[in-house]
Amino acid sequence: MTKTWSPDSWRAKNALQMPTYPDAAALGVVEDRLRGYPPLVFAGEARKLKRVLAAAAAGKAFLLQGGDCAESFAEFHPDNIRDTFRVLLQMAVVLTYGAACPVVKVGRMAGQFAKPRSGDSETINGVTLPSYRGDMVNAMEFTPEARIPDPARLERGYNQAAATLNLLRAFAQGGYADLHKVHQWNLGFVADSESGERFRDLADRLDETLAFMAACGVTSETTPQIRETDFFTSHEALLLNYEQAMTRVDSTSGDWYDTSAHMLWVGDRTRQLDGAHLEFLRGIANPVGVKVGPTMQPDELIKLIDMLNPHDEAGRLTLIVRMGADKVERELPALIRSVQREGRTVVWACDPMHANTIKSSNGYKTRPVDKILEEVRGFFAVHKAEGSHAGGVHFEMTGQNVTECVGGDQAITEADLSSRYHTHCDPRLNAKQSLELAFMISESLKEDRTLKSARAASSA
Repeated sequence: MTKTWSPDSWRAKNALQMPTYPDAAALGVVEDRLRGYPPLVFAGEARKLKRVLAAAAAGKAFLLQGGDCAESFAEFHPDNIRDTFRVLLQMAVVLTYGAACPVVKVGRMAGQFAKPRSGDSETINGVTLPSYRGDMVNAMEFTPEARIPDPARLERGYNQAAATLNLLRAFAQGGYADLHKVHQWNLGFVADSESGERFRDLADRLDETLAFMAACGVTSETTPQIRETDFFTSHEALLLNYEQAMTRVDSTSGDWYDTSAHMLWVGDRTRQLDGAHLEFLRGIANPVGVKVGPTMQPDELIKLIDMLNPHDEAGRLTLIVRMGADKVERELPALIRSVQREGRTVVWACDPMHANTIKSSNGYKTRPVDKILEEVRGFFAVHKAEGSHAGGVHFEMTGQNVTECVGGDQAITEADLSSRYHTHCDPRLNAKQSLELAFMISESLKEDRTLKSARAASSA
């Protein structure tokens, strides 16, 4: 690195979207305690994620990143963690079959407690209060007391993240992720889906594949890869004081790792080249991500890449594209061409959620499923045209049967939104909508794979 970096060097930069705590001394005490707490993840795990993301950058793996918009303290329950994990497993199996390559599973879990906001305050019925910034900062209730940033919430977030990770590791390694179980869940989805026939062929082919593998002796009992899986965690590195407290030197490599998650990303609102968030991210050895919106310019993107990945390390940097269904095919090509021209190695992932948010006629923030799918298709189409790799997808979703996004097979309408609208921030895909999209994306991946094989055969 050209400039000296330390875990606290971000403090000399402008830090947007950070809360102002009224009691600085109390905040300092909490930060000191956090520095003494055990790491939530380990450097070796982060390095493993970087290796598999390097495969995604080369088109030999596919990233599935998904989970809550913002985790909440109130909804912390093992059933909720299990259900989100289960849906991600189901999506991964479907995508693995379509892409014919490993799917890298990264949850927006065990740390996604803070959210950037469009304004520092909000006004309701003539009363103005500080904005809700996530449960790790303040509370949702619209009262002066609830909206005061409370440093004790940082510790509560750590404890909840630790418990969540403990359960996720048990699920991933304890048999819950058995491929045969996941496939049976998917068969149940196909049977119950309003348009299940569309996905039955894929499900039947996967069923035949598993039967063939079993006949060859590849079963849960003989092959650990069938009953276990790798699962990684990620969140937006928004609260830099918390991230600093969780950053430690790895004794085996001497590198700094943020041990709050395997992967950290910076959002579209906090990716300033001279800002605190990029300053922090450039110094940690974890895989990192950056949200790339329609305002991103090609020369700015190259400067950002050079800052975060100066040695062009494969798997280090994921560009999470969130353009909007109406902009992705117009704005993305120039960025891809710029990266290709400069010879940079990145993972291109599609976030079709954040730029497709609308306000319903009855006042709910929502996202149309058809627009989400449209942006995914546009993302794939651009990469196909540019000869680059569509490396993954990034969804805000839950395993719960919520009604927050309109459309899909369930035909959720604006009138249905009030039925089970539970999000603490942005609307999420429910379990059925998530799986529906996974099947559709899998079909596209399979078509692309068939086309590439045909081209390779014709040129041989």
